[in-house]
Amino acid sequence: MSTMQGVVLPGDSTVEHVTVPVPEPGPGQVLLRVRASSICGSDIRAIYREHLGHGAEAYQGVIAGHEPCGEVVGLGAGSRRLVEGDRVVVYHIAGCGMCDECRRGYEVGCHSPHRAAHGWQRDGGHAEFLLAEERSCILLPEPLTFVDGALVSCGFGTAYEGLRRADVSGRDRLLVTGLGPVGLAACMLGRAMGATEVIGMDVVPERVELARRLGLVDGAVTSSDDLVRVVRECTGDGVEVAIDCSGNPQARELALRSTRPWGRTVFVGEGGDVTFAVSDLLIHKQIQLHGSWVTSVLHMEELLAELVRWELHPDVIVTDILPLSQAARAYELADGGRTGKVCLVTNAPEKSG
Repeated sequence: MSTMQGVVLPGDSTVEHVTVPVPEPGPGQVLLRVRASSICGSDIRAIYREHLGHGAEAYQGVIAGHEPCGEVVGLGAGSRRLVEGDRVVVYHIAGCGMCDECRRGYEVGCHSPHRAAHGWQRDGGHAEFLLAEERSCILLPEPLTFVDGALVSCGFGTAYEGLRRADVSGRDRLLVTGLGPVGLAACMLGRAMGATEVIGMDVVPERVELARRLGLVDGAVTSSDDLVRVVRECTGDGVEVAIDCSGNPQARELALRSTRPWGRTVFVGEGGDVTFAVSDLLIHKQIQLHGSWVTSVLHMEELLAELVRWELHPDVIVTDILPLSQAARAYELADGGRTGKVCLVTNAPEKSG
């Protein structure tokens, strides 16, 4: 029996390497050779540091990594769409396929106890091979790279869904609070969707500098006082759209405070809570407040096509690419909170220009 190398997360900020059998694809499944598998902030928050152990974030000791991208190397019985050699992005949640959320394409919200997310309840992408449902795989169009595809499978998909929920267009100025990988994605995609001005905020200077260096923002600040000043200078009465990608209570409140009357605010950052003056910041300003969780299969496919049309490569926000053998170092870097995206590869990285 062939074996492969993989990574599991036992908690307590540790990484463990394991050797396991290469899985065989069953009916409706495909086997992928993983080419890139990036690290998500939720992996750090909910698994690497400690196991939350409940709900959608119940980690079952499986191979980690829910942002995989690779190529098809094996087909199960009944495969109807993919062929060996296809490059694919994986929608990382496999739902029951029958509930209302699944039928909308939002398998992330599947109600069934059979719902299983890669890297949480079923083996993920931090391995040499990955077993996936054929229906969960989306073709990766040229000229996007495997690293691009890994980033789309969660982080960029999450940012796109939030911006889409707010209907960002050329009528809007955009504020992004939290300039981690999802926030950087929101800046990049918001500009491509038409936002005329993009303002960013993060308390970590290195992330603000990265956003500036990549040309993703018109202005970026590290303090709430500076944010209030910059928003006032740039917009007068606030931005039309604000999206919080941090999950921080103060940043969420600032996003609402910085949104102009009749504007839209979106929360995509996971965890934590928020307290704000409901009448002053929401009701009297007539703001639409949206919660947005990951994305749908259809919108992920749509985003891949748009990235080609916009001539954008998500991999520009990647600051660190490491081999699977250096997973511990990769998680340390991601946990430090001062990098862009961190990605693991199982072969020489394919990265745009």
